[in-house]
Amino acid sequence: FADLTLVNPPETDPEGNTRGFSLASAPYEDDLMVATRMRDTAFKRVLKTLPIGTELSMDAPYGSLTLHDDGSIPAVFLSGGIGVTPVRSIVLQATHDKLPHKIVLFDSNRRPEDSAFLDELAEARDRNPNFTLIGTMTQMGKSGEAWSGETGFVTKSMLVKSVADLNLPIYYISGPKTMVAAMRKILDDAGVKDDKIRTEEFTGYVSTTRNGGYRPAGPAMRSRSFTCGVHH
Repeated sequence: FADLTLVNPPETDPEGNTRGFSLASAPYEDDLMVATRMRDTAFKRVLKTLPIGTELSMDAPYGSLTLHDDGSIPAVFLSGGIGVTPVRSIVLQATHDKLPHKIVLFDSNRRPEDSAFLDELAEARDRNPNFTLIGTMTQMGKSGEAWSGETGFVTKSMLVKSVADLNLPIYYISGPKTMVAAMRKILDDAGVKDDKIRTEEFTGYVSTTRNGGYRPAGPAMRSRSFTCGVHH
């Protein structure tokens, strides 16, 4: 993920002018992309109205949520809400590179209309025979769209429908803190070893490593400036 800093914003608040964002773009794509849920904070209000071409400061990369190298070991992603952002990057890159990894994504959202990148992930599923997408909606009673997929929260019984041996894959969990904790409990209760579980918590939509700290992922791009385009 990347720490983005607003340069001389018209307003600020006690949280400051810097936020952490997961990189949603895949390495093969030309542009860097981040995605976030909009909240009523000074940072998000300024971000929402930034003109295209506005310069920001970026400190990156951080984090350790990257696909493992051994293609013989399946990968299972458990994402909740905007936690799907790093998953988009990994799945699209794996599809682009035609990697041999068997990848299963359980993507949980309230409603289809709240689901980030669902159409893109469905397109990746159609192009990648090694990628399985299981979307589930937890509040379809409040939705105005049709949905034929799973409903309710991700459970052990939902997992075993698509993952025959729960102890074989490496798991990647990304989403709100409570969702990450719930998924970890399911895996812990199933006997999955701790070294097969990797997490990224979105606390106030700031990404952290599993132990709550920040860790570089590779060669850093420290204090770089770049211009951005904001999709409204």
